[in-house]
Amino acid sequence: MANAYKRSDRVGELIFETVSELVREIRDFSGLVSVMKVKLTDDLQSARIFYSVLGSGADKTNAEKVLKDNAKNIRHQLAQKLNLRRTPTIFFEYDDTNENADKVFNLLKKIEEEK
Repeated sequence: MANAYKRSDRVGELIFETVSELVREIRDFSGLVSVMKVKLTDDLQSARIFYSVLGSGADKTNAEKVLKDNAKNIRHQLAQKLNLRRTPTIFFEYDDTNENADKVFNLLKKIEEEK
């Protein structure tokens, strides 16, 4: 099979690129918001968009509110930019992977210093 790449993966990449661009255009954030990845269901009906925030706890709260408030508009713009039969419903979800990695790194550093 020449193209074992699932359609949901290809469409997910398009959604990732487009939503990343749309999020960069939003000026209401108090911190730096980045789209980390998109998980699209195989039926292309639902997309979970994972994002991270560089900033304080208040910046994270602000980003969550701004993304929630702009979700319908982002979906509408996504429908205009991508030629899909149906535009998936989008859900924004905070991605704490970087924070967890930082905590582990700091714990390992502390253990090394105690030796």
